Amino acid sequence: MKGYFLDPETSIVKEHFAVIYAPRRNRDRFPENCVDIVASEAEALRLADIDNKHYPAIVIGPARSSEGLRLFYLVDWLDDQEQE
Repeated sequence: MKGYFLDPETSIVKEHFAVIYAPRRNRDRFPENCVDIVASEAEALRLADIDNKHYPAIVIGPARSSEGLRLFYLVDWLDDQEQE
């Protein structure tokens, strides 16, 4: 992920396992309403629904955008499908 780093002295923004609704997988940030945080990598893989565009991932966030939205930044996709 480019340009966004964790501050080791705070716990406001964290790395999470998640399931992301993404019509196209070419983005690197997603609004909060498209991200479901889960407890583990196994749970993200289990809850993914590729046919309905819900993909397992690792994200960092939440962070506030300049428009006031809460965003999550993609670290990596957890599945082995090629990006669309």
